[in-house]
Amino acid sequence: MRLKICQVGEPALRQNARVLSREDILSGYLQELIEWMRETTRDAPGVGLAAPQVGLPIQLAVIEDRPEYIERIGSSHAAERQRNPVPFHVIINPKLRVEGTEIAEFFEGCLSLAGFGALVPRSLQVSVECLDHRGEAVSIRAEGWYARILQHEIDHLNGILYIDRMLPRSFSTQENYVRYGKGETSMLTEPRG
Repeated sequence: MRLKICQVGEPALRQNARVLSREDILSGYLQELIEWMRETTRDAPGVGLAAPQVGLPIQLAVIEDRPEYIERIGSSHAAERQRNPVPFHVIINPKLRVEGTEIAEFFEGCLSLAGFGALVPRSLQVSVECLDHRGEAVSIRAEGWYARILQHEIDHLNGILYIDRMLPRSFSTQENYVRYGKGETSMLTEPRG
């Protein structure tokens, strides 16, 4: 089932999501929701989707950066972004910690701001403590683009959109980014979160 993705301005995107209990996580409803979110993300296509983006204020996000997404942007763009495939997984009740001081600025898009993007500074290394789809504790250490995806999706769980962190003068339609930006086409082919 494909879920409706909320667009900027909808109140669900600006709420703090509630923590899920182990009982919540193991419920049939939540397990089904995870599958629906996976289908919705792949259909979009996107690299991540947080529950608030489908109108549910709960601490849950799905993440997957598929090899074919990376192939579309080319090896030089992938290397520049430190972008590697990330298998499908779920993060629940995540706690993010920035590691190191390195920051990178790249264009980001978002499934909840369809057709737009902007330069967003993000930490290059993060660690995340969370629960998985079985309610088991998981520790994630991520760098490069994967670290960016985690920061973007966890922001959604706290009512934050990339436009709150962007470099304002870089905000653009995807079409104009390609036309007047760096001459790259990567923004049009990079899935959003």
